[in-house]
Amino acid sequence: MSADEPAPSVSRLVAERSIIVCCGSGGVGKTTTAAVLAVEAARQGRRAVVVTIDPAKRLADTLGLGELTNVPSPITGEWSGGLWALMLDTKSTFDALVETYAEDPGQARRILDNRFYRNISGALSGTQEYMAGEKLYELHESGDFDLVVVDTPPTRNALDFIDASRRLTSFLDHRIYRMLMAPTRAYMKAVNVAAQAFVRTASKVVGGEVLDDALAFFNAFEGMEAGFRQRAERVQELLADPGTAFVLVASPRADTVAEARWFADRLRTWHIAVDALIVNRMHPRFGEGNAEADRARSDTLSDTALGALYANLADFRTIADGEEAHLAGLTAQVAPAPVVRVPFLAEDVHDLASLAEVASFLRS
Repeated sequence: MSADEPAPSVSRLVAERSIIVCCGSGGVGKTTTAAVLAVEAARQGRRAVVVTIDPAKRLADTLGLGELTNVPSPITGEWSGGLWALMLDTKSTFDALVETYAEDPGQARRILDNRFYRNISGALSGTQEYMAGEKLYELHESGDFDLVVVDTPPTRNALDFIDASRRLTSFLDHRIYRMLMAPTRAYMKAVNVAAQAFVRTASKVVGGEVLDDALAFFNAFEGMEAGFRQRAERVQELLADPGTAFVLVASPRADTVAEARWFADRLRTWHIAVDALIVNRMHPRFGEGNAEADRARSDTLSDTALGALYANLADFRTIADGEEAHLAGLTAQVAPAPVVRVPFLAEDVHDLASLAEVASFLRS
């Protein structure tokens, strides 16, 4: 960074980036942070949309809304830009993707009515993470928004979200997929001995009826893989693009800091940097004094009212010192990323007013 270049800050990320991915372990305030970033973008005059992959209603609750759907819902507030929010519906997103890339309505209907497709479209492990990438692509490419903020599931599943598009392209190249794309089961029998062995084994494991449904699905899918592959590759490009920022969210507890360090290290192996670290629910630190000195003062004044107050002050400083000790390694690991410490608030974040209060710390 040159001497003339402004220091990195969360406000700059919100003002300049086109995608922000919020990651972190469960219960550290990821959803709240995602909502705050989107609200802050709207306050800066940008058109921001926040999408949650988590099927729980935490985003709707945080925004003070009754519910969210798979379609961006406008939210009104005191800002010069625009704000929208939605909750990923995996099956609806998958259905829309099929209809987009089917050559005609008949092909789309054969897939949508297929029992194998109906089973995997909403429940198969990994489908949700893959469709989250698709929704990110859809929102970004629509041109309707300046900033897309993604609220990811807890860290391990967030890695699945980041890697899902790459795994799809690998699957499309896999020999098993190529074998399943044979037009008919009878044709597959004639192809080679390996195909026959696969069909016999798969039939024993999942049953002949299930296998027939799967083969019919892959048969109907023929010709659509190019579109899926193109979108998956575009999602990979978006996640690696300089316009995309990864914001790591943590709490000052030792276990969540350890999880955050592990996650940051995994991102680094994919050449993805942490662009900001936000630590929620920090205990306040009163002044620059020393906890041991305050404890000694409290013992000296134990027979006065000041003794209890100094003991309380020493307890707070001990907790604050411990939290900073937990964070020291993490902040060094993600440097030069800006670090924002959000203190405990008097009330839970449950509406736009409390989101604005949290946003004030991002600007500091």
